[in-house]
Amino acid sequence: MELTIDRSCAALVDQTDRFARTVAGVPADAPVPTCPAWSLTQLVEHIGQTHRFTTAIVGRRITGPEQLPTSYPELPAAQDAWAGWLRDGAEQLAAAFTDAGIDADVWNPSGDSRSGTRFWLHRAVAETVIHRADATATAGEPYELDADLAAAVVTDQLDMLTSPGWAAAVPQSAEALRGTGQTLRLVAEEGGEWRVERRPEGATWRPGSGADADVTVSGPAATIMRVLTRRLPVGDAGDLRIDGERDLLVHWVDNTAHVAG
Repeated sequence: MELTIDRSCAALVDQTDRFARTVAGVPADAPVPTCPAWSLTQLVEHIGQTHRFTTAIVGRRITGPEQLPTSYPELPAAQDAWAGWLRDGAEQLAAAFTDAGIDADVWNPSGDSRSGTRFWLHRAVAETVIHRADATATAGEPYELDADLAAAVVTDQLDMLTSPGWAAAVPQSAEALRGTGQTLRLVAEEGGEWRVERRPEGATWRPGSGADADVTVSGPAATIMRVLTRRLPVGDAGDLRIDGERDLLVHWVDNTAHVAG
């Protein structure tokens, strides 16, 4: 389910370009339905700053939080300059990953076994894909996504939610995701399967094996991704099939809120 570096970098640029085209002409103060605390201006600034923040981490080979950038470039005041600013940030980020060894010694805040560069590549793709969903919701446009990108974001989401870093940063979520062996099985119709187990010591996941689970969620990878990342309510996901304990899926989603909503 892991994307190649080339595919990931191409996706960063393409998804950002789509984001920029989607928000062109939308009022700057338009509310973002999927991130209720944000306006469109804040959403655009967030994605552009996130790209540049990640470029600094990867490009400078930052190895600890004490080295992180302390200032962020501001969003251009003129809305017609947003597209160029967004594209420049995405292209710089893609170049940083292209030039960096995927196993370079870079800080990984999740605390899992991935190299830091690999962690940031996965996160950058996920952030861009997810926030393009926010952009389309704001513009009132339909959202489409290639299945391989959706699957990569599902994997990244599960990596994040089961990591030591998440438990340290969002302990209330990590605690809520504990269980006594309950299982969730996610099956993308295009291929790809994930199995989550909620244990007393914390939630874990692994690639699925077809085994039975307490709840099995089947459907398009893009829909599974949007539900897991809280961009589509479970009740509105009409192309999902949910077999078993629906409340187990709802509880998981309800207790995995991220800072972006």
